Amino acid sequence: MSPLRVVVLAAGKGTRMQSALPKVLHALAGKPLLLHALDTAARLHPAGISVVVGHGAAAVRAAVDARFDALALDWVEQREQLGTGHAVREALPTVGDADTVLITYGDVPLTSVETFRRLLEVCNEDTVGLLTLVMDDPTGYGRILRSDGEITGVIEQKDADEAQRAVTEVNAGVISIRGARLADLLSRIDDDNAQNEYYLTDIIGLAVSDGLRVVAVHPTHDHEVDGVNSRAQLARLERLHQRDIATRLMEGGATLADPARLDVRGTLTTGTDCLIDVNCVFEGDCRLGDDVMIGPNCVVRDSVIARGTRVHAHSTLEQADLGEGCSVGPYARLRPGTVLLEGARVGNFVETKNTQVGPGSKINHLSYVGDALLGRDVNVGAGTITCNYDGVDKHRTTIGDAVFVGSNSALVAPVSIGHGATIGAGSTVTRDVDAGTLVLGRSRQTQLDGWVRPVKKPS
Repeated sequence: MSPLRVVVLAAGKGTRMQSALPKVLHALAGKPLLLHALDTAARLHPAGISVVVGHGAAAVRAAVDARFDALALDWVEQREQLGTGHAVREALPTVGDADTVLITYGDVPLTSVETFRRLLEVCNEDTVGLLTLVMDDPTGYGRILRSDGEITGVIEQKDADEAQRAVTEVNAGVISIRGARLADLLSRIDDDNAQNEYYLTDIIGLAVSDGLRVVAVHPTHDHEVDGVNSRAQLARLERLHQRDIATRLMEGGATLADPARLDVRGTLTTGTDCLIDVNCVFEGDCRLGDDVMIGPNCVVRDSVIARGTRVHAHSTLEQADLGEGCSVGPYARLRPGTVLLEGARVGNFVETKNTQVGPGSKINHLSYVGDALLGRDVNVGAGTITCNYDGVDKHRTTIGDAVFVGSNSALVAPVSIGHGATIGAGSTVTRDVDAGTLVLGRSRQTQLDGWVRPVKKPS
């Protein structure tokens, strides 16, 4: 089997995007378009991937190098934008004669591995694979020309006559071909066309003239070959992609209150009988166990949520690890490093960071708990804060089992509160507290009889 070389064309400016950002860096499902193409290419296990860049080349390369490390990329810069044929010609130094070459595009993000594999299967020394599809409205696409059922060429719309424009089978632009054949054919194309560009598609007619057979492969789904040239097209593909994700989740046993109001910007795995309400966003790597409920308008990022846990409306979780049977929210914010053990509860308008909440413990209302370790069955009253930052360093608060922290308390770290201690409401705790004791760390209440409140003078 010949080595596989994938060539990804990503040099276009994307004028219709009306953006300073290179087109291939616009995000679909939270990931740049080009990274979708590269991730799919990597799943084919090629010997190498060549990426042809042009507009914004430095920005494109920096963005990809920061996030893509599956295998080394060969970067090729197309300094003049002279068409797709010219772009592939610029990549030829990275292509071996014996290679099977797959040519695809950085702004076509949703082509499946299965479709690519079928295209590669038809490619050999005497056969070129070409991805095509039949469209009700082929306007704007190159048309597939056939004679006696066999492909004879591709004609771009601007160069097509009326009869050719009536053809509904169109070129999707993705080609599989042997490296030596590709180099020879590219050396013979010219720019004698309506756009004065070197069309990659011109190699199809030349290949047929050389006695090669061109075999059409159709994508499993039409949107697999849709490119992005405008923000409207990007939005359309976003919804199609999210629909496919929603369908897979439901087929796996999850219930979605409205599949059209779900956004997954990364990976989401769910156990059986999960319920996800409307307008939820999942980013990064998120994993839900069986019987997890996510309420409406929640954002979950790089988090693990175990069986039976409930995340109520308008809550945000980032890099959090939730044990079984926990309850979060509504309106809770769990920041990175939050760990809730079995049965823990974090309620409305509570923020946690770098904190472990022990089994059965609860922080139910209006509190900030950061850089803390809470034992089992701790009760943290409303308005409590751990004062963990002194302006330079973060400090730790340790709370033992069965501690009761009264409302509106301030725990000034570093501080440790022993097992079973009680902190009276309104206390400021600055020293370690022994087990089983009551601490009242508030000033004495003073009452002044006969006091008259000041009033404003008439203006």
